[in-house]
Amino acid sequence: MAGQLKEVRNRIKSIQNTQQITKAMKMVSAAKLRRAQDAIIQMRPYAQKLQEMLSNIVSNLEGDLSINLAEERHVEKVLIIAITSDRGLAGAYNANVIKLTKSVIAEKYAAQNKAGNVTIWNIGKKGWESLTKAGYKTSDAYKDIFLNLKFETVQDVATAAVKAFEKKEFDAVEIVYSEFKNAATQRFMVEQFLPIPKVEKKEGVKKADFIFEPAKDQLIAELMPKILNTQLYKAVLDANASEHGARMTAMDKASDNANELLKSLKISYNRARQAAITTELTEIVSGAAALQG
Repeated sequence: MAGQLKEVRNRIKSIQNTQQITKAMKMVSAAKLRRAQDAIIQMRPYAQKLQEMLSNIVSNLEGDLSINLAEERHVEKVLIIAITSDRGLAGAYNANVIKLTKSVIAEKYAAQNKAGNVTIWNIGKKGWESLTKAGYKTSDAYKDIFLNLKFETVQDVATAAVKAFEKKEFDAVEIVYSEFKNAATQRFMVEQFLPIPKVEKKEGVKKADFIFEPAKDQLIAELMPKILNTQLYKAVLDANASEHGARMTAMDKASDNANELLKSLKISYNRARQAAITTELTEIVSGAAALQG
């Protein structure tokens, strides 16, 4: 009985120590989430408007100007930029991004993958570790971006992808990431990066008439890379906020689960302790009765 009580006490102490860690991690993630959420909320309207403007320009200039980055060609070589986190303990966040990446390859680029023509650039260590282990063609060149997250480091990835597309090293570039909604909700999505997607033309809608200053080709050549840099940066900020939100939620649930376990163990401990006391009292009474007899 004494051994059983000691075992329960040890389990209670272990869970209390774990709960302290999960509560601390929740607080840290909450603080990081506030900063990450502010960054993506400020960035998103600007990035979305730029992307909308770029797509509209590309759609309305079709046939007027040769735009290399909007050139649609037969897809033989594919680049996927998969954005995960560097650390775990974020619930199913990383697993969902990795699962979606595999799903895109299997459903959309199965033939290219079979020919060894699907390359994955990983932003975040977790995705790189998992996808490399699974046998995919990966690159670790950009996996450590979250160690120094700023526009310039993300711009390097976007610039490299644009140059590779222009050199026809890849015929399509897609981004797989998690769009931040709130601390408890993320939307896992695939977004076409290159060629620049066109806006679908609706019946009865007139073609937009743009006035360009300076020259059309000069302006577009300058504007496109900057908008693409912003698009990828927005996706990375979304992923960063999603990670902290997912981790905060996961640690909150872990703390709640620890509370439930502690309640159950304390009940078990009290029952075992009462049983031990009852047994001792019974032995004392029985001993006293034997002596009197």
